[in-house]
Amino acid sequence: MVRTHFDPEEAEEFESAKDLLVRRCLTWADEHGLRAEEAMLAAALDARHRSRDGRLACWDARQVRRFLLEWIPRHLVAEPDVLATAPESLLTLLRYLAASGLRDPRGASPAELEAVVAEAGAEYPAALADPARQGIGKFWARTALDNGIVLDDEGAAARFRSDVDAGRIRFDADVLDRLLADEFAGAGPNDERAFPQSPVALPPTAELAAETARSEVVRRLTALTRWVGTDGRPLTKTGNLRLAGARELAALLGTGEQNLRMRSSAQMPQVSLLLAWAKKTGLVRAHEGRRLVPVAEAAPVLRDPEALWRRAFEAVFELGTAICRPTLGRAGSAMLVTAFDVLLPDVLNTMYGMPIPIPVARLQETTWLACQEYFLLDTKKGRSRQDVWRREVERDLLAVFDVLSRLGVVEPSHGVPDELYSGDLRPGGFGEDDLPLPPKACARLLSRLAEPGPLVRLTPLGTRAVRERLLADGRDAPLVGELADATAAELLGVLAQHYTQETAAAELTGWLTAHGGDVEPLLDAIRACPFRNRAFAMFSTLAGTLPDGRSIQARLRSDPVLGPVVLSALLKTEELRPEDLSTDEHSLLRAEGLIILLELSGPEGVMEQLHGSLGGDAPEFVAEALDSGHPTRAALEELRALVYEPMLA
Repeated sequence: MVRTHFDPEEAEEFESAKDLLVRRCLTWADEHGLRAEEAMLAAALDARHRSRDGRLACWDARQVRRFLLEWIPRHLVAEPDVLATAPESLLTLLRYLAASGLRDPRGASPAELEAVVAEAGAEYPAALADPARQGIGKFWARTALDNGIVLDDEGAAARFRSDVDAGRIRFDADVLDRLLADEFAGAGPNDERAFPQSPVALPPTAELAAETARSEVVRRLTALTRWVGTDGRPLTKTGNLRLAGARELAALLGTGEQNLRMRSSAQMPQVSLLLAWAKKTGLVRAHEGRRLVPVAEAAPVLRDPEALWRRAFEAVFELGTAICRPTLGRAGSAMLVTAFDVLLPDVLNTMYGMPIPIPVARLQETTWLACQEYFLLDTKKGRSRQDVWRREVERDLLAVFDVLSRLGVVEPSHGVPDELYSGDLRPGGFGEDDLPLPPKACARLLSRLAEPGPLVRLTPLGTRAVRERLLADGRDAPLVGELADATAAELLGVLAQHYTQETAAAELTGWLTAHGGDVEPLLDAIRACPFRNRAFAMFSTLAGTLPDGRSIQARLRSDPVLGPVVLSALLKTEELRPEDLSTDEHSLLRAEGLIILLELSGPEGVMEQLHGSLGGDAPEFVAEALDSGHPTRAALEELRALVYEPMLA
């Protein structure tokens, strides 16, 4: 289909789709009297492709601002009059995506995008002129152009580098030093592509809100804050609660630590954790290091369990030192604490969307391997010492899951893990090279996964919270039900690219319920789709998802507009054979195939393939397609202008 999402390694496929979209957008803009610069349209699609989620047709305020105020100033070198067209060209592209049914409805609405382009456009000239916003590559390209040098080949680039080294090129060393410092510090935007997530389903919002009130941590944080009271509680010189007060709090919270023999409240891990949690959540604070007092601004949060739960969840990522403690006798922090705020999100993201409980052993193994990237291990101390460190990480991760369970983020259980989590640990056709983990780790895991052990899965509350973090990170995290207000074309386009058959069925059922149960608007959207490959994918998704999809295909075989799409679908599912087709149907499918080939490969690709297979008969073959009566007249005209006429010439 004419896709609007490509993996980073699909470079050729993306470039073909970009060329098609730019070509069609320019034609559409000319027909509607709108301004569009080809280079700016291509740059906008490049910017979305090289982003966290890579969705070309999903735009919101953050993406608009990123393109105009970060991407172009950082990467793009062009003539000033071309750069000046960026806001207007982007607006034309956004309007075209909406008009052609390509817009991803999970982005901002067209009206919202119009407003944010105007807002960012006002800031654009200053951002473009700011030398601190450019990247290192753009700095040197701009420097070359300022010195009259065009870096159009390797030889020119080599001579330019030689001239720079010899001091013959003038450049702003202060700006370069600042850019290099920012690059070293990682101050630039994070454009690394993130792994796409499968769609998830969640209970109603009211049900989730009620669940937050039942959270043990929410109840304890509320009780702790009330215990502090308006007058506060005294602290020791080291900033801990006095022992008597800590014992009183332990009894109130039910931690069971009030009767333990100890010299300091710091030796109460549960009370210490909850106290640190309350501070990170902004409920209490230490006043002048002598008294624990409530934070007045947090009073509304205490009356809203859902708001308190969200704050408590976000605070977890800062509680590494309170949850994980080093092995007795070892100085410093526990290994897991070293990168707690990075490793914990990775663990939760791994659990996200998994329908079957995950064995904790598998998460422990991958976390241990990740810890070694952040922690300098002394390998001279032998394997036994590394085993101690590994067991420490495993113990701490169990402690993390216990804390998350009390908050209501994860649901623990116990049993033999599903085969899903061990099937990839055995060497396949490529031997050890295709294993997801080092061979020793795989062997160790296989042994552990053969026996019952602790399992975890995200609760609905945990799934919602992790999803919100994924979205805040710019990642794609579909939610079943979020497309209820999408247009028919937008719905089918998203389902065809991002949903499994099961989740597509659930989303489609919800959409039909919200729109009176009528399938005709969906069929009309496919009829109106200007991209034949996309129309085929949309129809295949619809027919494969609806319970009566096969009967719909049968009755639409002779539809004057949908006919070629339906015939293609029937041939693909082998419900029709080529010999079952009439002469006219063969002609329609020939035209359909050429149009799709043009969409996927461009004019040069079509001519190369036809000349290679048909030789001098290629023009006649295309002429027959042009006379087929195919319903998409605009696509036939494009085929005539871009392929047939150049062939004759």
